Amino acid sequence: MRGIQVKMARAALGWGVRDLAAKSGVTANTVNRIENGSDAKQSTMDALQRALRAAGITFVDGNYSGSGGPGVRLTSPSQASIDVNENETVQYKEFLENDAPPGAGG
Repeated sequence: MRGIQVKMARAALGWGVRDLAAKSGVTANTVNRIENGSDAKQSTMDALQRALRAAGITFVDGNYSGSGGPGVRLTSPSQASIDVNENETVQYKEFLENDAPPGAGG
């Protein structure tokens, strides 16, 4: 994980430096230094990465063909605003009546 990825992840989540600092147990000054390219202890980087992954961030290393370099991906909503039950079947009213001719299949 690189400092720029930390900054990208915060942006994807809509978090400020203080938000990430509070969720990871790292000081805001340390987060700023890392985002600006300074080195940090591995334990500090691990704490940041754990907090960001828990919020739904996946880190992309950029070591594959056609890559744009290291980045991040938001893999789950940071704050889901709707209740989603993937086991429910949704039947829309307009599809309740069969309007196809006999033998049309479907």
